[in-house]
Amino acid sequence: MELSSVVGTRFHHHILIHPLHYSFPIIPSLSPTTPRASNSNLTSATSTTATPIKEPNPNPTRPHSKSYLQRKSALVEVQQSSDLNSALQSFGEILKPQDFNVIIRHFGKLGRWHHLSQLFDWMRHHGKTNGSSYSTYIKIMGKRLSPVKALEIYNSIPDESARVNVFICNSLLSSLVRSGKFESSIKLFDKMKQDGLTPDSVTYNTLLAGCIKTKHGHSKAVEFIKELKYNGLQMDSIMYGTLLAICASNGLCEEAQNYFNQMREEGHSPNLYHYSSLLNAYSYDGNYRKADELMEEIKSSGLVPNKVILTTLLKVYVRGGLFEKSRKLLAELEALGYAEDEMPYCLLMDALSKAGRLDEARSVFAEVQEKCVKSDGYAHSIMISALCRSELFEEAKKLAQDFETKYNKYDLVMLNTMLCAYCRAGEMDSVMQTMKKMDELAISPDYNTFRILIKYFCKEKLYLLAYRTMEDMHRKGYHPDEGLCSSLIFQLGKMKAHSEAFSVYNMLRYSKRTMCKTLHEKILHILIAGRLLKDAYVVVKDNAEVITQPAMKKFATAFTKLGNINLINDVLKVIHGSGYKIDQELFQMAVSRYVAEPEKKELLLQLLQWMPGQGYVVDSSTRNLILKNSELLGRQLTAEILSKQHMMSKASRST
Repeated sequence: MELSSVVGTRFHHHILIHPLHYSFPIIPSLSPTTPRASNSNLTSATSTTATPIKEPNPNPTRPHSKSYLQRKSALVEVQQSSDLNSALQSFGEILKPQDFNVIIRHFGKLGRWHHLSQLFDWMRHHGKTNGSSYSTYIKIMGKRLSPVKALEIYNSIPDESARVNVFICNSLLSSLVRSGKFESSIKLFDKMKQDGLTPDSVTYNTLLAGCIKTKHGHSKAVEFIKELKYNGLQMDSIMYGTLLAICASNGLCEEAQNYFNQMREEGHSPNLYHYSSLLNAYSYDGNYRKADELMEEIKSSGLVPNKVILTTLLKVYVRGGLFEKSRKLLAELEALGYAEDEMPYCLLMDALSKAGRLDEARSVFAEVQEKCVKSDGYAHSIMISALCRSELFEEAKKLAQDFETKYNKYDLVMLNTMLCAYCRAGEMDSVMQTMKKMDELAISPDYNTFRILIKYFCKEKLYLLAYRTMEDMHRKGYHPDEGLCSSLIFQLGKMKAHSEAFSVYNMLRYSKRTMCKTLHEKILHILIAGRLLKDAYVVVKDNAEVITQPAMKKFATAFTKLGNINLINDVLKVIHGSGYKIDQELFQMAVSRYVAEPEKKELLLQLLQWMPGQGYVVDSSTRNLILKNSELLGRQLTAEILSKQHMMSKASRST
């Protein structure tokens, strides 16, 4: 199990995503207080200057109006009511959009998510929203709001100019990023800019945070930095912190160091988050020397290393192979109360097992059990993986069973680990039970899941089941590696599952993975054996330059004899174009097939007319066959064609 992503996100995520605030700028009303929404107040919705929404404060020198007191009383009634529908029916018409926004924030603080959704739907239906209602609701709901629902709410805003209000856009983009829909957020951001959005620093901070867990996130982050500078915005300490985290997640140690230096040059003082992200970058290659220097800098700056810093330093040490130093640091973490959960132990255990020091890893695992360290099962996962690598499958299986009895929560990593243990131990029933559990928990398989299962089914000689699993893998968007495909293609060919073998070949062919050139010839032989000659023709046509002469001869003979008669001429042209010299046997077979089907005489004529231009003439046997059936093309035309070929043959012999 690889722990870099766990430490890189589990300890740092709370700093990357900005904390939820319940005080939002006013965005001018999207609807008046009448039941139907109006666009009259929307023209200023894109204003970026506003004052905070506050509950009305009593004026000690002047009594409140009767309407104000009614609204205040109605607001409290709605907030405190256990029957929201009834309260809204009774008091909803009295309240204004800004009053409802206060209730939204109140429900958010109390975690009354169902009532929050119910209230917002009522507000939209009764025209009781303003711009702040949308940004507040989307932001407070966060991950609880599905991306589809968030977009539906955004698109329902009646005025187009309000849809590019920076507060609303930031809330929506944050919702998408939090939900893992980074690519969707990028597309939406581009559309928002086209529609008139002027992004601010919060916009870019939100999008930069999405780059952390994204493949090629650093290159995208660089684009955002160039764009924000072009727009006249300045880098802030939050942006630098996010950039450091992006570099750490991509193993870009040098770039992280450059950003850190640049940040200080611009006058930003690094905090513990910046230091921990830089330490995390050092952990990529176990650069403990730089890590130790940075720790001295942290202490000299007056900052006190916290749990995140020390745990990340432990990660650097184990990656650098400093196991004794790692043990001392782990003891320090324990003394400070920072080793209450399993993560520090897991880091050491994982590194020891991968360094071949399995007994020491076992010892750390036993320590976790003896000290009753709080565990989510990661320690079990690491040990099971280590035992499988050491081919101790029975022990791995028992530990997987132990996990099932002790824990009642699963994630994809743990299920894959258990699946691997059961597959390597040959426990078919346990494999099926684990797969069933994945279905019951609605946990989608990933690339590793499919790879584990395909290898297991192949080991058990269940090749058709392996094929169906690979089909499912392909449908889910995962591309199998060539070794796995090649092995399965060979086995499917042996059991005469020719079309299935070709399907696997195509999965690999249309993926972005590189293919070994010999695989094209391997599938060609399988297709010829299964008489799937049209498919074989496609393989030859696309890869003629890498197919050997004997394989080309075998294909040409099979196709000319048994393939689609309408494609024979095309096949012969492709074979000739590959540099293969067509022999007289092939021409005789082709002519024989055309003569046997008089309606194909045009194809015969085309072949005979094509041959001289490529240096081919028919031999005496084929010539006699054509003369015997001269009525097919007409005696005169037949004589002209054969005469031309004879003259050419005579000329070639004389030279």
